[in-house]
Amino acid sequence: MRLNTLKPAKGSRKARVRVGRGIGSGLGKTAGRGHKGQYARTGKGKVKPGFEGGQMPMQRRLPKVGFRSKLARDTCEILLYKLDSIKADAIDFAALKAAGLVETGAVRAKVVLKGEIKRAVKLKGVAATAGAKAAILAAGGSVE
Repeated sequence: MRLNTLKPAKGSRKARVRVGRGIGSGLGKTAGRGHKGQYARTGKGKVKPGFEGGQMPMQRRLPKVGFRSKLARDTCEILLYKLDSIKADAIDFAALKAAGLVETGAVRAKVVLKGEIKRAVKLKGVAATAGAKAAILAAGGSVE
């Protein structure tokens, strides 16, 4: 075998279609573009994605659903039972971060009711749901 004799396998490479090369090719005259219209012209076939020829496009016809809060992106949820693992009595955002309960990139935290808390804690500068607040108060803690 020599480098100058290497060839691709038979049938693995197909010749490109040469359009507009006579009636016998099957793609002569209009070259597969049909008669007239935007797509038959040279350089004019480009339309922006979603454009439907002036008809109201699908993405504008369909109703928009829901709401995505920008605050939720940088808020981290803390489960109530995980507050037991923190040694400090006064729990603030810094204490949560030190305990590794806050994910990176989070700017604020919110305590969510899941499980139960067995000791009194003082929640400071951290948001809490109504259920979590009630559970903390029931355990003898406080929420600021």
